[in-house]
Amino acid sequence: RFIAKPCAINLGIQDSGPHRAQPNAILEKVFTSITKSPDAKRLEGLSKQLDWDVRKIQRWFRHRRNQDKPTTLTKFCESMWRFTFYLSIFFYGIRFLWTAPWFWDTRQCWYNYPFQPLTSRLYYYYILELAFYWSLMFSQFTDIKRKDFLIMFVHHLATIGLITFSYMNNMVRVGTLVLCLHDASDFLLEAAKLANYAKYQRLCDAFFMLFGVVFIVTRLGIYPFWILNTTLFESWELIGPYPSWWLFNGLLVTLQVLHVIWSYLIVRTASKALVRGKVSKDDRSDVESSSEEEDVTSNSTKGIFSTSSNGSNRLNGHVAGGQWTGE
Repeated sequence: RFIAKPCAINLGIQDSGPHRAQPNAILEKVFTSITKSPDAKRLEGLSKQLDWDVRKIQRWFRHRRNQDKPTTLTKFCESMWRFTFYLSIFFYGIRFLWTAPWFWDTRQCWYNYPFQPLTSRLYYYYILELAFYWSLMFSQFTDIKRKDFLIMFVHHLATIGLITFSYMNNMVRVGTLVLCLHDASDFLLEAAKLANYAKYQRLCDAFFMLFGVVFIVTRLGIYPFWILNTTLFESWELIGPYPSWWLFNGLLVTLQVLHVIWSYLIVRTASKALVRGKVSKDDRSDVESSSEEEDVTSNSTKGIFSTSSNGSNRLNGHVAGGQWTGE
């Protein structure tokens, strides 16, 4: 409200919504009570009832669906908040872990486990991350509605469960490594969205390509060969397969499966960009629930997060994926 909105206005982003549909009580009742996208049979019935052309009724429903879309200003403010948090928490984590012995030697995560001290810096890092994901859980019901709502809801539940579980079992050392690794790429995705909303297309594409590289390196390279290596093999060697070991590693391996899926979608998006000259869609993040419009073809040459179609988020879904599903 006090930072993101003035920044958006200075960049020329207006708080103007889409064209509003002509008031019509019958069509409004169908829209709110029956369907937002009537089939051909219902369109014919409405055409006879209202003495309107079928095409005119289709346009009315398209405009009515567009009314529920958030403005570019709203999306810019949401992305700027997430960009601020992801960037801040990533640098906080790097600064904290740089002096931590387990950052350089992952076997330190398991020495003297579970009798490891919980320092104040480690505690605040964990609590900040946990609080943020709780906020995402609740704000999903009030923020921009996306097609991957259910996937992201499950993702946030799993993330909160993993953070809480590792905290309760004092696996916070390896937990900090996982958190920091996942924060490394998220702020780049939000930066790409910000550039797109401000209509800096080349900057948007550059940020997205950089996001893709960092995402793949961290999720398909560092994560399996650094994180999973220590949770699966080093922990087995040093402390043995304790009961919660199976659940903890099961969740982490599941996360790796999601990483592979999201990476594939990112690579597919990037390959399309090389063919078309720019990224046409972000398959990971920012798909709104009202983006399936009849004129989608005319928007196919837009940028990563085309503002006219409210973007696209088939990747948590941050990942978009995540989120975006996210991480």
